[in-house]
Amino acid sequence: MTAAATPRLTPAEAVERSGFSLDTLRYYERIGLLSGVGRSASGHRRFSEDDLQWLGVLRCLRDTGMPIADMRRYAELARADGPSAVRERLDLLERHQAAVQQRIAHLQSQQGHLAEKIDHYRTLLAP
Repeated sequence: MTAAATPRLTPAEAVERSGFSLDTLRYYERIGLLSGVGRSASGHRRFSEDDLQWLGVLRCLRDTGMPIADMRRYAELARADGPSAVRERLDLLERHQAAVQQRIAHLQSQQGHLAEKIDHYRTLLAP
């Protein structure tokens, strides 16, 4: 399929498929997280499957708590070529993964405290 024949999604379709709001898509485009979004002849945004795949990456980064500044840096590096850009992407993702693992460990600890409280109250209510 040629680039001209590649189906393009309307903003509403991109919202539905990505789970991001239209305002978020516009914001991501404005700050450089989303670049190269196509336009129709009338100037309306048209999103490609590649755009949606990239939005999936951004969704993962956002949902795991990556700060916007780091997301922007990752987006810059994703557009760059060469081993140094790949190395920096890897380093950034490894740091983020370590932070995610720390948050998971903290949440698991807190979940343990909640379980203890729940058990305590169940004991108080037991006949």
